[in-house]
Amino acid sequence: MAELRNLDAELTRFRLRLAVVALVVLGGFALIGWRLYVLQVLRHDAYAERAETNRTAVVPIVPNRGEILDRNGVVLATNYKSYTLEITPSRTGKPVDEVIDAINQVVEISPRDRRRFKRLQEDSRTFESLPVRMRLTDEEVARFAAQRYRFPGVEIKARLFRTYPLGETGGHIIGYLGRINQRDKERIEDSDDAANYRGTDYIGKLGVEASYEKVLHGTTGVEQMETSAGGHAVRRLGSHPAVPGESIRLSIDIKLQKLVEEMYGERRGALVAIDPQNGEVLAFVSKPTFDPNLFVEGIDQESWAELNESINKPLLNRALRGTYPPGSTYKPFMGLAALETGKRQPGTVIMDGGSWTFGGHTFRSGHALGPVDLYRSIVKSSNVYYYQLANDMGVNAIHDFMKPLGFGQITGIDIPGETRGVLPSTEWKRTTYKRAAQQKWYAGETISLGIGQGYNNFTMLQLASATATLAAGGMKHTPHIVKAEQDPQTLQFKDIAQPPGADLGYKAANVALVQRGMVGVTQEGTSRGVFAGAPYLSGGKTGTAQAVTIGQKARYDARRLAEHQRDHSLYIAFAPADHPRIAVAAIVENAGFGAAHAAPLVRRVMDYWLAGQYPSEADLRAVQQGQAGAPIGTPRRAADMALGTPTSAAAAP
Repeated sequence: MAELRNLDAELTRFRLRLAVVALVVLGGFALIGWRLYVLQVLRHDAYAERAETNRTAVVPIVPNRGEILDRNGVVLATNYKSYTLEITPSRTGKPVDEVIDAINQVVEISPRDRRRFKRLQEDSRTFESLPVRMRLTDEEVARFAAQRYRFPGVEIKARLFRTYPLGETGGHIIGYLGRINQRDKERIEDSDDAANYRGTDYIGKLGVEASYEKVLHGTTGVEQMETSAGGHAVRRLGSHPAVPGESIRLSIDIKLQKLVEEMYGERRGALVAIDPQNGEVLAFVSKPTFDPNLFVEGIDQESWAELNESINKPLLNRALRGTYPPGSTYKPFMGLAALETGKRQPGTVIMDGGSWTFGGHTFRSGHALGPVDLYRSIVKSSNVYYYQLANDMGVNAIHDFMKPLGFGQITGIDIPGETRGVLPSTEWKRTTYKRAAQQKWYAGETISLGIGQGYNNFTMLQLASATATLAAGGMKHTPHIVKAEQDPQTLQFKDIAQPPGADLGYKAANVALVQRGMVGVTQEGTSRGVFAGAPYLSGGKTGTAQAVTIGQKARYDARRLAEHQRDHSLYIAFAPADHPRIAVAAIVENAGFGAAHAAPLVRRVMDYWLAGQYPSEADLRAVQQGQAGAPIGTPRRAADMALGTPTSAAAAP
């Protein structure tokens, strides 16, 4: 009986265990079923997409960058294809320096290549492919291909590179294409164009390359590839081709640009030439300049130090960012202000005795001119006339008249980095200085403003734009460098619509009086010798501006000053006088009198633009040396002059 009870107990326990096991198994199958439901139903779309991603790879197709041409179709920036040797540091399996040493046994890697690679490595992530050697020859490509198996993480790629065929010519206008750095990446990622820069390693820096980046870059395409488990491409599933960037045509005449740069020689300065009828910039020169080709592959340390540490500052765009006192070139605008505000009548005569005293201070003039009216004040460049005029107008009235002309203002030109300069006023001084004594405007500070000195500090772009406005009778146009964009469908160039000119509302009679005075400068004034025999009638004004203050009592003597402390030479002009087609402002730094250095440059610019003349070799040398007046020798036909070879060995691939 006891045995039967034990057997029943054992069966009960067994059945209980069996039930528990069955429940566990059933629960396990329920969990598996639920998991299958989650994977195959609830999360089907997400995992299907992930599986497709593992099976396929989306490869960006970088578009061809648009070209940059001058107004006559001369190519200023274009692309060429070249093989590069690239390393992905995360895939090499050993220190990169060891890999480069091994590669050097097959393909030469110069010290400059190594330095550039190190710099790129500092600005990049380890999984990015970085070029260690550019422009491989066919022989080098074949030699490395045979040894490719030895170098994991190293491969040969065919890339498009930017090149600037004319080297230094127009470097500040064109800008350059440089490798995207960390700052660029952050800016791109925060923009709406992040997807469009996938696979792109280079971006426009400075000049037109930067300001028209979106137009030149184009639209990145994509190619969808099926890949194997090992990550190798099996077949192409589909693609959206890249859309090439649009080419752009500048208003610049690059032959004129090159001529002006040659005429400056080793001197420093800037020259801007504008069409007063529409604001097109015809020449935009900053000397010294630089070769943008140096930056395309990453500039080496020696070249960078030479550019960045030079006392001549070749990287400074003097036409856009250099600010200078305008000197006597300011007088025609002051004369117009006098007429428009009623402070002077055309026939008002003042006595120029060679100096003017105010508040116990004597302001020098340099020469006594006797009785002077408005016309003679411009032609003979009377300081005394404009000392008195500035005092009568006051600083704020001068500011209010000059501001619409663009002095001390951003002109809105279509390249980045423009400097505002200084158009002084009582408010400007109050907000600029911290100490109460410095914030106060003193009446004596107004006097020198009348002759373009004092706090006045403007760019050559502003001075050229104001001269163009004066030449156009008070019609102000926004200066611009890009003239037309290429239509991606028709490949034809279409002019970019520009805002209409703004009429500043000057009285035609007043403008005519000032223009007549400027014509008198070229006929009987300080630039008559330079413009003798010109086949057109022009108006102009010379200027000599202090680079440093030497004091009222000291006499200026260039021989006793360091070269960088000597006066600047300036000249503004427009021509033809009856219907101006060009307006120019030029400065030659630390060169002295305007008629001796800046005016000869402007004369040759106008000869080129209006008469199709190019200086003779002897005349070109004389201008470079600052020993020119009117042109010498027989001028050459501008149409016959070739642009010549690039100004740098780095200009050609």
